[in-house]
Amino acid sequence: MPSNSLERWHRERADALDEMESAHAIIGGTQRGRRYAVQQINYGYAALLSSHFQGFCRDLHSECIDHIAAAMPRQFRVFVRTEFVWNRKLDKGNPHPGAVGEDFNRLGIDFWRTVNALDARNARRNQLLTELVNWRNAVAHQDFTAVGGSATLHLNRIRGWRRAVGALADAFDRAMYNHLTALLGNAPW
Repeated sequence: MPSNSLERWHRERADALDEMESAHAIIGGTQRGRRYAVQQINYGYAALLSSHFQGFCRDLHSECIDHIAAAMPRQFRVFVRTEFVWNRKLDKGNPHPGAVGEDFNRLGIDFWRTVNALDARNARRNQLLTELVNWRNAVAHQDFTAVGGSATLHLNRIRGWRRAVGALADAFDRAMYNHLTALLGNAPW
């Protein structure tokens, strides 16, 4: 059974991202060939993908905190929650692998080692997440030097990032399920 965060990723967040795909098809068509009117949609799609993935990561982190806190005596729960969200990187920065790992590591897991152990392809997905975040920043700050200098972003690249972060979302959920089950002695979701 998936976490509430993963269910939301697969439903609400996927619906929002699908709307960008639909907008792209309406403006640029579905036939092969160059699309000149869709660059801004591609920029928006990349930024939206990054933000929804960040939201998923933050939701999952909070959901894990809730399960840990629920195992504590009632008088300590607010302190535990406060400590785990204090200075949380996912509340103010991008969902780059360093921030994601740092936040989840605070929950007593070697996060990226655990995620990569679930599937060897997750190391490459980690790199694709970094690319996505770099492009998100390039678009947001209108500085494309960090992505090679070219401002051209293609739909297929965004679709690749979407597949990668979707697989990472599933892996994050599985990693935290396993970790919390071992830590708390029962399945969190």
